[in-house]
Amino acid sequence: MIKLYLVVVYDVAVERLNTVRVILRQYLNWVQNSAFEGELTTGTLEELMLRLKDVIDEEKDSILFYSVSNPKWLGKRILGVEKSVPSTVV
Repeated sequence: MIKLYLVVVYDVAVERLNTVRVILRQYLNWVQNSAFEGELTTGTLEELMLRLKDVIDEEKDSILFYSVSNPKWLGKRILGVEKSVPSTVV
């Protein structure tokens, strides 16, 4: 089972925004407006992407998935308040 640490950011139309947010919260940790992060297996990531694909308009919306196989390789610097402390989700 391969796990990936993900940062997901999105820009979707207002009418689909809440649905996308609800789906992402089922899999990842909310860290900023329109940004989530956390650890998923490759299978769970595929499931998440299929669910999101059913919701978005691929000609108007965008969701970006950045991934690393080890979260130790991902540097993060924060200015201001950190909205959420990420935890591991499988």
